[in-house]
Amino acid sequence: MIRTWAPDELWSVAQPLIPVPPPRPQGGGKRRADDRAVLAALLYMVQAGCSWPKLPAAFFGVSRATVHRRFTEWTRFGLWELLHQRLLDRLNVAGEIDWSRAVADSISVRALKGDLTGPNPVDRGKPGSKIHVLCDRRGIPLSVLISAANTPDAQLLFPLLDSVAPTRSRRGRPRRRPGKLHADKAYDHKAIRAEVRRRGIAVRIARKGIESSQRLGRHRWIVEACLSWLMNNRRLVRRYDRKAEHFQAFADLGAILICYRRLTKATI
Repeated sequence: MIRTWAPDELWSVAQPLIPVPPPRPQGGGKRRADDRAVLAALLYMVQAGCSWPKLPAAFFGVSRATVHRRFTEWTRFGLWELLHQRLLDRLNVAGEIDWSRAVADSISVRALKGDLTGPNPVDRGKPGSKIHVLCDRRGIPLSVLISAANTPDAQLLFPLLDSVAPTRSRRGRPRRRPGKLHADKAYDHKAIRAEVRRRGIAVRIARKGIESSQRLGRHRWIVEACLSWLMNNRRLVRRYDRKAEHFQAFADLGAILICYRRLTKATI
């Protein structure tokens, strides 16, 4: 079970990033649960979509309390962002990231009460959250952020761009900015176009009441595919987490799995 859900290739990337636990008194307490088993349980959870009480933690040789505690510690440490970035580095070195275009979009999901939830305008005002994605021309998620469902997409565009860390390349300086940005009419504001251009990025955003989204669809379809791959992780289809940082962590884990699978195909 552990090697199935936390395969060797992914574990080799994750293991050096996991924070070292504080030393324990000699001969005191129980033996620390295996980090790889905890990671495997979390990757199972994000893909299977089970809640914490239904997590079959015994299959991984750990307890639910241990998995939840370690998940909280690693989330506070920023492990998921580090792991996502390390996979992006490897993808870029392998020539798998296409920086010529990037596309931004979002998807809304139902949510229980908690941080960063709000009335969903497309689901009869029921509580919800949004998952915002910025992907490259091939659908690799460069950045994933969450917000309340009633947050305008345009409000998260620059945080998405800013959260893309410098990504290591085969040669030359690290890359963090795409050559061109595509987006739909939800991002149609003059100030947004001006700021994107100021950052040295060409911009192509559909204009309300003037253009059809069909022409942009030639490039925007890939972000729809990226969102579909992300939502294949059933833990993201409905938000159970009251804490926003925990739901963000599961969204990061979904992006990590997409990047890992793409890297696996690139190295075959």
